[in-house]
Parts: sequence; structure tokens; C-alpha cells
Amino acid sequence: MKKLTYILALLVVVAIGALIGGNWLRDNKLPNFRKQAEIYVYPEMDAGKVLDMIADKAQVISRKSLERSFQAKQVSEYLTPGHYTISPGDASVYVARMLNNGWQTPVRLSLAGNLRIKSNIAAKIASQLLLDSATVYKALNDEHLLAGYGFTPRNVFSLLMPDTYDIYWTASMNDVLDKQKAAWDAFWTPEREAKAKALRLTRQQASVLASIVKAESNNEAEMPKIAGVYLNRLKIGMPLQADPTIAFCYDYQLSRILLKHLEVDSAYNTYTHTGLPPGPICVPTRAALEAVLNPDFGGTWGAGNLYFCANSDFSGTHVFAKTLAEHNRNAAAFQAELTRRGRK
Repeated sequence: MKKLTYILALLVVVAIGALIGGNWLRDNKLPNFRKQAEIYVYPEMDAGKVLDMIADKAQVISRKSLERSFQAKQVSEYLTPGHYTISPGDASVYVARMLNNGWQTPVRLSLAGNLRIKSNIAAKIASQLLLDSATVYKALNDEHLLAGYGFTPRNVFSLLMPDTYDIYWTASMNDVLDKQKAAWDAFWTPEREAKAKALRLTRQQASVLASIVKAESNNEAEMPKIAGVYLNRLKIGMPLQADPTIAFCYDYQLSRILLKHLEVDSAYNTYTHTGLPPGPICVPTRAALEAVLNPDFGGTWGAGNLYFCANSDFSGTHVFAKTLAEHNRNAAAFQAELTRRGRK
């Protein structure tokens, strides 16, 4: 009888040990998910909701295992906001530790398109990160913050370098600006510095001119010619007379620029002020910056193209001219085609 009792007790111990061992193996070593899933953990999010989200999106194999791991690792207490990737090969305990320690997967922050109004830029950045648009907008106008990067609210468009960046979803605006400053510094190689100097431009001046070139056209192939026109005008002291600077004065709200708009009282009015405006009018692209540093003057610098207007074939490109008479003929051809199409 005693022997039987001993055997039964031993079997119970073995069974308990097997159960514990099996659970440990399931929780710590065995894959517990059928599908890769990306999850976003927001501040103040309940650990139970996170568990439900993971179980659903990653198609958990053993929910009990995930629950045990969440409890053992006290996820409810240490859960860290972030963007995480759950892989099929992950064990439950690894996922719990990942959430506790903030082992995030970076997201892709894309800065592209027509970046010309700070509120829109703020919304674009906020839509891709945990940041809210008000925080981003405030940073883009924060003199003290931007001074640490060598910029001001007036020229902050120069700091922003359109590209796609790997960054944590929970990044701060300092993190975002750090990325931009690193990209800005990387762009300005000694070779590019030398090209700007040869054109009598500082980095900031090159960015200002590049912003005008970008605002004039999205056609990268003709950007060097547009840059050449404006550099020719600068060389001979002619006003830039750039319509995009007028649009900037009106916060890009004009549907058409009329003669009365050319009289706006602003330092950005390149019809009434010679030289470059005091800051960029939009975020210049790398292509626009390269165009400024590698311009096509249409001849020698200062004696090449001085004018351009929309092409009468309505291809979205421009035609260039050295003289006003030639430019007027080009403009008349465009207007005539515009009228013909309107009648048709």
C-alpha cells in the first residue's frame, strides 16, 4: 500500500513537472504565432487590449501561453508605447519582454510632395508618428529649439530634406530634427560647398533659390535651366520676378496671380525687391538644390536665358529666352493656344 502511494505521488510529481516543463518550453522556446503582424501600442493602452490585438493579428497558437508570459513578465506594469513587429518564430516570453523593454521596429517617415505650408508639413509628420500636429507645428516655429540646429523659423524649410527615413514611431521632434540636420550636413559636401561659393551663394541662399526653382516646376529635367535664369538675373542685378514668391506672400491661397498682387508689401516680393527673399518659400528638394549648384545658364553666366514661360504644347514644361522680345513671342504663343483651347 505504501509502495502504491509512493508510486502515485511520484507520478503526480512527474506529471506536474512535465506540465511545468511543457509550459516553460511553450512559453520560452516554441514559436507561438502563425503570422507576422505590426502593432502600435499607444500611451495608457491596457495590456489586456494589447494581448487581444496580438492574439488576433498575429494569429496566436496558444493564447494561454501568451497570457502566462504577460503575467510572469508583468507587462501590465512595464508596457512601453511603440511600434512592434511580431514574427511567426517569436516565443511568448520574447514578445512580453519586447513590449516591456521597448524593442521597437522603426517606421518609415516619408517627407515628399509639395511641402510649402508649415501646418500641412506638421500634419504630414504627425500622421506617420505618435507626435501630434500641434507639437510638430510648434517645433517648426520654436526659435530656441531651431537655434540649436543653426536655423530659425524663417529658414527652417532649408533644414527639412525630402526623403524617407527610418525612425521610431515614438520619436520626439528633436529626433526628427536630428535626422534632418544629419541629412543636411551629409548633402553639403566640400564639392557642393565649392560650387555654391563659385556662384556667390551661401548654403542658405542656395536653399532659398532652390525653393523657388521647386515651386516653379516639378519637372526635374528642366530645373537647371530655371535655376540658370534666376542666377543670370541675380548676376546682372535684375529682380527675380518669381511668381511663386508672390504666391508665398498670400499663403498659396491665390488661384491666379494678378497685376495687383505684384504690389504686395513684403520682403518676399521679388518684383519690388532685388536679390533673394529672406528665406525659402517651400521645402526644396535635392533635385532643386542640385539644379542650383549645377545650373544651365543657356549661355555664359549673366548673358544667357533671362526669361521662361509655359510651353504652348501644354506639356507642363517651359520655353526659355534670352531677350524680352523672344519671351513675348513665346508668351503670346501660349496665350493664343490657351484661347484656342478655351473656344474649342
